[in-house]
Amino acid sequence: MHLQVVGCSHHNASIEVRERLAFSGEQTCAALEEFGRRFPEVESVLLSTCNRVEIYTATESGDAPSLNELAGFLAGFHGHCPREFLPHLYHHVDREAVRHLFTVASSLDSMVVGEPQILAQVKQAYQSAAGHESVGPLLHAAFQAALKVARRVACETRIHHHRVSIPSVAVADFAEQIFERFDDKRTLVIGAGEMAEETLQYLKDKGARDVTVVNRSDGRAVELAARWQGKAAPWERLDEAIVEADLVISTTGADEPIVTAERFAAIESARAGRPLFVLDLAVPRDFDPAVGERPEVYLYSVDDLRAACQRNRQARDKELPAAERIIEDETERFVAELRHRATGPVIQRLREEWHKPKEEELRRLWNKLPDLDDRAKEEIRQSFDRLVNKLLHPPLESLRDESRHGLPSTLLDAVAKLFRLKD
Repeated sequence: MHLQVVGCSHHNASIEVRERLAFSGEQTCAALEEFGRRFPEVESVLLSTCNRVEIYTATESGDAPSLNELAGFLAGFHGHCPREFLPHLYHHVDREAVRHLFTVASSLDSMVVGEPQILAQVKQAYQSAAGHESVGPLLHAAFQAALKVARRVACETRIHHHRVSIPSVAVADFAEQIFERFDDKRTLVIGAGEMAEETLQYLKDKGARDVTVVNRSDGRAVELAARWQGKAAPWERLDEAIVEADLVISTTGADEPIVTAERFAAIESARAGRPLFVLDLAVPRDFDPAVGERPEVYLYSVDDLRAACQRNRQARDKELPAAERIIEDETERFVAELRHRATGPVIQRLREEWHKPKEEELRRLWNKLPDLDDRAKEEIRQSFDRLVNKLLHPPLESLRDESRHGLPSTLLDAVAKLFRLKD
């Protein structure tokens, strides 16, 4: 019985490395099918996100793929040389593979600890593998347990309540204090930077639908708008777009404010007193700080958000020990179940095999001593049982002792071979 994970993440590989190993949805399906053809006796789940690429494998018997074989598969699928990627890959086996999976699903291994998206991504990867029949009993059990662990961490700690990235804090700690809902709000994005796109992700998760993108480069505005099912507007219509907006995310690279107090005065008169929420994520700032002093304008800069991030990070860090204890407890419980699963059938078969000659000898004895009464027969049977149990005790204790320290595949194989246990 063997579980392992091979992969890379934001911890040990640059985005350039991760991009070259990443799998799209269609590629994941094709990769699972190819892996099944190459390793027909091995279970597999492929997890690919913007921050990690991992393949989980498991086998109850037979040889497991080596690190080199799995690296060759991940790189080779994309036509790359495996040697180029080996320095960037980690390899966890058995208990550490289980613990890693639980940590990933619980978002303790994420770039932003506590972010909720990773659990959905783990679940989707598992369901995709199950749909392609590349998951067997071991990975079914491991991923079901991982989902359970993630729910425990979410329910029993407040680690998911404390956002620590600027976009997540902007939405959860600021925007939600002003707007009760987002599905009826109009969002304006000024610029087309990564920060704006990440903030859009959080707003979309909260139900935001109406998105307009304005950028000096029309092409990039159209591209970003298309990714979020929004619309692009020309730079010349910026004032009109601000008049219509309820939320503004601004991330340009301008050297000075693009919305001065004087420019906003004309915009303000056309808004008829409607609240305006502005996330100025640009450095230098895109909005003159004086704009934030106007009635019904809620203007927050990167510095405002960083202070909230720091407070949340401190609060979140206090929750980490409790979350880690849950993961350690659940890892130990799951590995203990695996050990029991590994040793149980061998112990049962060993008992059955030793009790067969005992029953044969008893039948022979009853035939030779037909005058024995039931009480005498029972005494003899109990003596035989005690003898068999005493003889079985050393090998069974060795199996149990070994199972407390790991998955005892080597000893199990030795016992099965020594006592000629079949299947």
